[in-house]
Amino acid sequence: MRKGSLEYWPHRRAKKLLPRVRTVLNTTETSFLGFVGFKAGMTHMIMIDDSESPAKGTEVSRAVTVLEIPKVYLYGIRFYKKGYIYKEIAGEVYDQKLAISVGIKTIKKNDLSNFKSKINDLVDVTALAYLDAGALNFGSKRVMRFEIPVGGKDCASKLSFIEGFLGKEVKINNFIKNGEYIDISSISKGKGWAGVIKRFGVSRQYRKATGKVRHVGTLGAWHPPKVLYTVPHSGHKGYNYRTEINKRVIKVGGEKDAQSINIKGGFTNYGPIANDFIVIDGSIPGSAKRLIRLRKAVRNTTKVKEPQVVYTSLESKQ
Repeated sequence: MRKGSLEYWPHRRAKKLLPRVRTVLNTTETSFLGFVGFKAGMTHMIMIDDSESPAKGTEVSRAVTVLEIPKVYLYGIRFYKKGYIYKEIAGEVYDQKLAISVGIKTIKKNDLSNFKSKINDLVDVTALAYLDAGALNFGSKRVMRFEIPVGGKDCASKLSFIEGFLGKEVKINNFIKNGEYIDISSISKGKGWAGVIKRFGVSRQYRKATGKVRHVGTLGAWHPPKVLYTVPHSGHKGYNYRTEINKRVIKVGGEKDAQSINIKGGFTNYGPIANDFIVIDGSIPGSAKRLIRLRKAVRNTTKVKEPQVVYTSLESKQ
């Protein structure tokens, strides 16, 4: 008998390191709706339970995940117009110095005033950013570009908000605060090629049942004369795109606060944190050094409260 969910099918290996975000929060508040970080590792915190559970008001221990936030800079603005089916790119405006540094060779001279004059004909405005991973301890030198959606009541308010950050560094404080909820998208741990027992959790055959033990008992009925996709097969396992919603942000810290979260000896397979960071309640998919994409929670209905942290474990996990 097979086990496991068929919610994700087929189990394809992720093509890109940066997960794609298709849906963002629809809000009139002018703010950044997305960000990125790198998974450092896990520890645990003791905090006051502020939920409606029977443990409300008491100290509870929570497993938390620490993400290191690289330096993120805004190098451009992207404008969208109404397309035949969906929105289409109408044009982009760059900060010349940063755009050349991130590898954009052909820069069209699109004047920002031209887009301002036809702002009512546009349907969306987003920010173009890149992360500088060179300052991270694990030595990544790749400059990765990505798009940050922006919330606002109209395109004019979004444009004026992005203009204030164009050519400058964007901090994690500009995206999220303590106690808020986010959705995370990442790539799960890769397990390589796996058999049906590890991949789907089927039971082993009895010793005298067949000549094999670690295989499925049947591939299906005679008719229809084909093997259905629901039948367990060996194949690729892990390294898939996964999104988890409504993850609570316990703490947002700056570069100066890194020592308050660094564990003894550094995080396993990662090392110490030297930049901005955030602490998320619970675990998230992926291994250490994995790129994590963040967005403001789309389906959250929980009231935002400031977490009361009593103790943070800094003991070595090695």
